Parts: sequence; structure tokens; C-alpha cells
Amino acid sequence: MKLSCTCVAALLLIATFSNAQQYRIGMLGGVHQSKVLENTDLPGWDSLKNKYSPRTGIHFGFIANIPFKAGSNLYFQPSIIFSNKGRKFAMRYDTTVSQTLYVSSSEFINYLDLPLNVVYKFRLGKTARFIIGAGPYASFFYTGKLRTETVSKNGDYTVDENKDPAVGDGKGKYAVLDYGVNGLAGFEFGRVFLTANYSRGMKDFYKPENYNATMRHEVLGMTIGVFIDKLGKAPKDRDGDGVKDAEDKCPDQPGLTKFNGCPDTDGDGIQDKEDKCPGQAGLLANAGCPYTDKDNDGVLDKDDKCPDVAGVKENNGCPAPPKDTDKDGVMDDVDKCPTVAGSSRYEGCPVPDSDGDGLNDEVDKCPMVKGIAARNGCPEEVKKEIVEKVNYAARRIQFKQGKSDLATSTFAVLNDVVKILKQNPGIRVSIEGHTSGDAAYDANMKLSQDRANRVKAYLVSKGIAPSRLNAVGFGPNRPLNAGITEAEKAKNRRVELKLSNQ
Repeated sequence: MKLSCTCVAALLLIATFSNAQQYRIGMLGGVHQSKVLENTDLPGWDSLKNKYSPRTGIHFGFIANIPFKAGSNLYFQPSIIFSNKGRKFAMRYDTTVSQTLYVSSSEFINYLDLPLNVVYKFRLGKTARFIIGAGPYASFFYTGKLRTETVSKNGDYTVDENKDPAVGDGKGKYAVLDYGVNGLAGFEFGRVFLTANYSRGMKDFYKPENYNATMRHEVLGMTIGVFIDKLGKAPKDRDGDGVKDAEDKCPDQPGLTKFNGCPDTDGDGIQDKEDKCPGQAGLLANAGCPYTDKDNDGVLDKDDKCPDVAGVKENNGCPAPPKDTDKDGVMDDVDKCPTVAGSSRYEGCPVPDSDGDGLNDEVDKCPMVKGIAARNGCPEEVKKEIVEKVNYAARRIQFKQGKSDLATSTFAVLNDVVKILKQNPGIRVSIEGHTSGDAAYDANMKLSQDRANRVKAYLVSKGIAPSRLNAVGFGPNRPLNAGITEAEKAKNRRVELKLSNQ
């Protein structure tokens, strides 16, 4: 009792001399579960430790609530708390190998705990707050009771009770002083608070006599408490802005600490008494008023020589004069090639040269085929003797009757064409298949295409690049004559090889 009174007096002394601000003393109480964290090298401990269970207990005491400074959300909360700790044990034995049927024991120890917590309070409303805190604690042994009940297999019942366990240093004794860490979280509503609490010992509170072990307390519980009215003399703060009147340069207007209690209504970092536009956020360089840009051109009115007309920064806010960088007569704002002289017909870009032969499309008579200037952009003509040789070979190309299979005699003819094409790698060939008007139209179209394809395939098989060859079937659409007599029809059945330079 003497120790508890001393602790309460210590709380009052701390509250009185630690801070000149207002503080509170409160009462608290609650329920919890306490267990012992024991580690040992005893044989069979893994199965034995499951026989232990927590002790359900109560705690009650006093708490001080001391702000670190006026208006602070951080508090120092020392407490003096009476707390039940310990554990229980129960085990049923196998009577075929033991004379004992059942053992039940309790290890109840009571302490005076002195938590020294630092707590932060988050405002949730006018009076509600969420609170969270932590700190160390010291714990003093107060009383203890050890009780063991034993039932033998023949029905005998015995009780062993020790209401004054040994205290001090050494084995078989409970330590006078224990210590550890604890934490809390919960809510405060005006003077009432409700928290969840956790604590864990950092020191062995007991040393067994017959084996080596570490034994430490662990407690989890709930606490409810109430603070007594504020004690101590609160400094005057007429406007309630957290700056006491003695230091408040605007004691009748709620303000900010950084401005010694004076307000900054628009929140622009300039206090109202120095702000020419106190209701509108502005700039220090403009005496608290904002700069405007009426034409929204990115140039502030104070620097804009044309404040009512959108312009450019380079022209001091006035519209930019039209430019023609490449001097082609097309202004830059519509010129798709502003740095290259071009033509208005091509939106300021140069006349195109589609085939890349150095002649623009307007003077190129073959704009899609690369040619030479001497032929106005068209390719150079294939030499006459080469054309004659290829035409001669084409007239000798033969197929099996009504089929696209090449006649054997045609291979030598096509080999001559291959030789000519390899000697003239710039020549391209259009292979054109033709038929007479006999038979169905669709059949003739297919046959002419198949024959042209067969000639192309043969040339490719001999090493001519497919990109140089084009095969097309015209069927009976391009006859050389009326196709009335058999001789005329025979002339219409043909393959033509048309040459051109790339």
C-alpha cells in the first residue's frame, strides 16, 4: 500500500513540474489475459507446454495525461496500475503407468506496473480522437499465490497452497523488479477513453530450481478510463487558435503560429494585415494579389503589350507576325515543310519524286518507274537485238495439247532466255499467256495464266529472281487475228515475253 501511494504521488509530482500547461489525472480499469512465455530444454516440453493456459485477470489504477506543449497532439502518459499476471496448468495422467489421475495448478502473481507511454492523438471530430502510443514499463512484485490440486487414481484429493512465495534473486524466487515494453491503440471521447493494450516482459521474472528456462510475461487486454477535469492553470487564449494571448499579436482573431497568432485567410503564405487581397490567394511579389492573364496566352497582363488579344511570349504577348522561313511563298503556319522551299500545290513541300530517279513527278513521263533524264524519267529502251532474240525464243515456246506442261523442246529455248537475262540483270520480263477463242472462256483464262506461271517457274528454277518476272494470262482477249481458220487460231495460241529496263 505504501508503494502504491508513493507511485500516485510520483504521478502528481511529474504532472505538476514537467509542464506548465494543463494536464489531467484519470482512473482506469479493464480485463486482460496474461500468459507466460517459457523456453526450456526439459525433455518432453513440446507436449507439456500445451497443458498451460492463460490467466484471465483485471487491472486498475491511475494515469496522467500531460501535453508536450500547448496545442500539441503528443502527450506523455505515465501510469500506476495494479495488474494480475500468471498462468494455469491442468493435466490428466495415464493411471496404468501413474498413481496420479489429475493435476490442476495456478500461478497467480500480482504486480504494480508503471508504464511510461508517449501517445499521439489524431482528431476525428470535435471531441473524438484516435489514440496510439507505446513505451517502456517497470513492474514491481506485489503479491503471489501458488496452488496445486492433485487427484490420485484411488480417489485421494490433496491441495498444496503457497500464499507467500519466495521473492528476490536466485533460483526458486520471483524477481522484485520486472520490466518490458507495451503499446496501446484506441479512441478517446471527451474525458472517456477505450484502448486495447499489449505488453511483453524483457526480463525473466522467475528462475526455476531444477532446470534452466526463460520465463517472461505477455499480456493482452482492454482498458476503459475517465479523466478528471483539467488541472493546472491554462494560459489564456481568447481566440482559441493555440497561441496564448501573451504571444498572440492578433489575440481576438484565430490565426497561425508562424504568424504569431495572426490569420492568413486565403492561405497564400502572406498574413492578412500585409495582404492587399486577403480573400484571394496571390504572390508575395504582388503584395498578396494574383497576377492575371486575361487573354490566356501565357503572358501575364503586367508584361503583356496586347493583354486582350492572345499572342506569343516572343512578341511580348502580341500575335506573332506571319513567317515564311523557307521563302517559298507559303506561310509557316500552313507550310507542312516550313524549312524546305516547296510549292503551294503541295502545301509548301517540294514536288515529289515518287520513283526516286532525280526527276520530280511533274516532268517525269514515267513517275512510278525509275528512269533516266535523257528519256524524261522513263527507263532506257532494251537493245533491239536482245528484244529480237527473246521474241524469237518466245515464238518457239510450246506446250502439250490443251495443258500447261512445257514441251521437251521448249527447255532449250527457255535456257537461251535465261542466259540473256543473266547477262542483262537490269531487264524485267512480263510473261503474257494467250489462247484462241475455242473452248469455254473461263477455261481459256485459266489455261493462259497456268502457262504463263509455268514459264515463270522454269525461269526462277534457273536462278532468275522472281522480282524480275511478272506472269499474267489474257486468255482469248488479245488475239493477233480474227481466229477463224486453224492457222489463225494457232497464231493466237502463244506466250509473249515483253522486256523492260528497271
